[in-house]
Amino acid sequence: MSAETKDEPTPAAGDQPAQHLGVLATWRQTPVPARALLAGVFVNRLAGFLQIFLVLFLTDKGFSPGQAGLALGVYGAGAVGGTIIGGYLSDRLSARTATLISMLSTAALLIAILYAGYYPLLLLVVLLAGVIAPIYRPAAQAMITELVPRSQLVMVTAMYRLCMNLGTTAAPLVGVALVSVSYDLLFWGEAAAALTYGLIAVRYLPKRLPEPEAAAGGKEQQPRAGYRAVLTDTRYVFFLIAVFLVMSVYVQYTAALPLAIVDSGLSLWWYGTVVTLNAVVVVVLEVPLTRFVQSWSLRVVAVAGFGLIAAGYGVYAIALVPVFLILGTLLWTANEIIGAPTTFAYPGMVAPPHLRGRYFGAMQTAVGLGLTVGPVAGVWLWNEYGQAVWLWAAAAGLLSAVCARIGMRLPDPPAETAAEPVAEPAGDSAGGGQAAPAGGSQAS
Repeated sequence: MSAETKDEPTPAAGDQPAQHLGVLATWRQTPVPARALLAGVFVNRLAGFLQIFLVLFLTDKGFSPGQAGLALGVYGAGAVGGTIIGGYLSDRLSARTATLISMLSTAALLIAILYAGYYPLLLLVVLLAGVIAPIYRPAAQAMITELVPRSQLVMVTAMYRLCMNLGTTAAPLVGVALVSVSYDLLFWGEAAAALTYGLIAVRYLPKRLPEPEAAAGGKEQQPRAGYRAVLTDTRYVFFLIAVFLVMSVYVQYTAALPLAIVDSGLSLWWYGTVVTLNAVVVVVLEVPLTRFVQSWSLRVVAVAGFGLIAAGYGVYAIALVPVFLILGTLLWTANEIIGAPTTFAYPGMVAPPHLRGRYFGAMQTAVGLGLTVGPVAGVWLWNEYGQAVWLWAAAAGLLSAVCARIGMRLPDPPAETAAEPVAEPAGDSAGGGQAAPAGGSQAS
């Protein structure tokens, strides 16, 4: 990484002058492989039933609640490791190959869970499913970076998040409908969705030759290959810390907030209102507002996108009455709308081409760790300090903004940029032609 940095994104070699397009214009210019990837992600998340229904499924099969809870914890632990592996496979093999490994293996493991009756074997299969299922996430984001110009990366990332959010929101309703028939249908349905994404990957996602472990330039660069290179990128480590902190705070709406609402004497109806308000606002507004946010400087995104969560939970600290509950929720939801698209796109802006998967894998791991550690810390703080938990949350949110401000700086472009391997279409029908390299416009 260059020692001299600046705050604004710099177009990659060969990029056209930055043009921040609207939603429809961006969609029209998005290559077919990228659109197919978004469709595959939506189908996969729409059938993301396992984590939601695993405890109910296992207790229905006769296992104790404790055994079911342990299985769910094992699945979550595996998912953290899966994002690391996904980043590695994406760089070593290709994003397309990593996606195929994830989807085909997940389909097989889901059916194995359905028919595994021996508890230790069941735990092993659940662990493997937890590891394998999220491998596609770093791969998907790395491929988006390769397929679209940098000036459109934030908007396409917002579309990627919209597909994730729509699928995740609808999945419980679809799952309940399937469970009303049988658990067999639930598991076979999720396996079919994984296979569908796999078929989309085969048909539409471009092949890409794996790049060398170190950038061209000699053996002296070998020690900086792999995740070691990610961890020696000091600014990026600050960004990872910021992501971990903000996700640890963000998840408190599922951990400390319901406890606080009940303790304050409010009806749980208000908790349902808060959760629904967040989901609806994000789904409806995130993509349209990204039309404006994508042109903001990284400094503004770092302060507003990360800092608003501190303001939101700080409002909760005043008093958990309906007016402050709604106001605080709108503030930390604004944090998500402003910060998430740029945050999720950022690794693709700064990662060397041969390490994109690992940069995204590291960020996804920080997200997973935050979502895992946050609930435990939040419940403990609530039990120890009560309403003061929101002051702790606000402080952590402010610290995340500081870390993001330090870390979210793009390096100056190198004097000479080596040409990246050109993505090879999966077949003649895979988008009608070659995909554009990362940061560059499509070939005319």
